[in-house]
Amino acid sequence: MSTHQPAGRLVCVGIGMTLGSHISPLARSYIEQADVVFAGVSDGLVERWLQRMHADVRSLQPYYAHGKSRMRTYRQMVDAMLVEVRAGRRVCGVFYGHPGVFAWVPHKAIEMARSEGYHARMEPGISAEDCLYADLGIDPGTCGCQHFEASQLLIYRRRIDPSAWLILWQAGLAGDRSLKRFSTGAAYRQVLVDVLARDYPLEHEVIVYQAATLPIGQPRIERTTLRALPGAELGMADTLAIRPAQSMEPDEEIRARLAALDAVSEPAAT
Repeated sequence: MSTHQPAGRLVCVGIGMTLGSHISPLARSYIEQADVVFAGVSDGLVERWLQRMHADVRSLQPYYAHGKSRMRTYRQMVDAMLVEVRAGRRVCGVFYGHPGVFAWVPHKAIEMARSEGYHARMEPGISAEDCLYADLGIDPGTCGCQHFEASQLLIYRRRIDPSAWLILWQAGLAGDRSLKRFSTGAAYRQVLVDVLARDYPLEHEVIVYQAATLPIGQPRIERTTLRALPGAELGMADTLAIRPAQSMEPDEEIRARLAALDAVSEPAAT
């Protein structure tokens, strides 16, 4: 049986959230050494910046269209990259933020390339989550941090721990099941409020957050209440951060078991 690996290669890299500030040396080298670069980035300015590193940068943005299923769009993006991989070329897929975070295309493209015997890997980048921790001053190790995609929280029965931070991604799309819209309205956000009100008081603070994408820009940090959330302006890139509503509750039974173990394992005094 032949163990020869096909010549085509695929690497999906993340260039971070802020233009030019977050790219790693390794990600830059993959871009510069590729035969063709596909760009799934935040805007045309970032694409033009990439064109200074490589002569053949192909935007993935034209695959989007109003009324078109995003899943169909994503599959077309994967197909476009794999055509070049199968042709024996070194392909670099460039994605803003982290290519493995809320990004179906890089995961699927790598999975398919590997299944066909091609070398494929992912190079991480600074994600919106990383920026959120820095901009909002959150340490997830203090009391924990739970993350949900907003629509997933609505559609499925998920357990929320109100003693930890709650981060809801793609809040502007909350409730969308069509995969064709780029935002939902106040009525959908009211459903989100009703779900969250099971665990949080309506006057509890909610932070609307969006990471800065330009070095001269500032992150969006707007504080409101859960009650007022339906009237907030939210887009696909907006995230909701909800601080803990109660203290962590001690588990006295487990504490007692651990204390008993400590007593047995402590060395005898000399």
